[in-house]
Amino acid sequence: MSINDELIWQSLNGNFCSFKSTVSKTHNFCRNEQNVTGLCNKSACPLANSRYATIREIEGRCYLMIKTIERAHMPKKLWQKIKLPRNYAKALAVVTEELEHFPKFLQHRNKQRLTRIYQYLIRMRKLALRSRPHMAVVHKKVERRENRKEVKALVAAKLNKSIESELLQRLKQGTYGDIYNFPEMHYNAALDSAQDLELAEMEAEYEDEEEEERLVEYIEAAEDFESDMEDLEDVAEGLEDGAPVDDAPPPPREDKKRPKKGRKARVAISYDDEEEEKPAMATAMAF
Repeated sequence: MSINDELIWQSLNGNFCSFKSTVSKTHNFCRNEQNVTGLCNKSACPLANSRYATIREIEGRCYLMIKTIERAHMPKKLWQKIKLPRNYAKALAVVTEELEHFPKFLQHRNKQRLTRIYQYLIRMRKLALRSRPHMAVVHKKVERRENRKEVKALVAAKLNKSIESELLQRLKQGTYGDIYNFPEMHYNAALDSAQDLELAEMEAEYEDEEEEERLVEYIEAAEDFESDMEDLEDVAEGLEDGAPVDDAPPPPREDKKRPKKGRKARVAISYDDEEEEKPAMATAMAF
């Protein structure tokens, strides 16, 4: 420690320093960018120490700043700027090598500052990769104004459509005769749109009628089916009278054997008379 450094510190601490910031009664802070701790004291003051070192972060990269007494007569080259590698272990090795003959206080504080800077740089990179919501300003007055404009435009569009349809109707009816003064292109376009609407309505009505007709359908009985029913009625009347019927099926045979599997069951029908019992005539009907 030289006498010049002590004189400078007495002048800064006792009189006035533009970097000193008094926030509390116990501690004074330093706003100088080169301060390694941020506290206003003799060991950490970059102005009152002719041999000094600190770590600075500039645009995501760390730099080791070294000040020596040999360059005190050259203010332009007073600070030596050493770019540190991105790897934390390699950067720590460079700091240890460059500050080998510096006081232990500066070595320890610079290593702590390097560690803290690398930690918040990693944190910044992680936050940049994470998707975060963006805040947007909402203007209530502008939104209300736009809503009113939309409502007015909608009303105007409906009014224009109604006027157009009314004019087309009058044009078809010939209300104004043959005196018209408007572009032919718009006239043809309006007529085409009106015809398309009419065709679409007619197709929709035709489809609805087809669907209604297809809902219920009735089918007439076939002639063969009616003739078969008449023949069956004649056979039944002949059986009741006892007359022989050519088309009647033969009487069933007595079969003592048990019916084989796969044959259909047979049902015998007998007719009873009120005065005297007649022999029953069995007819085999297969179901």
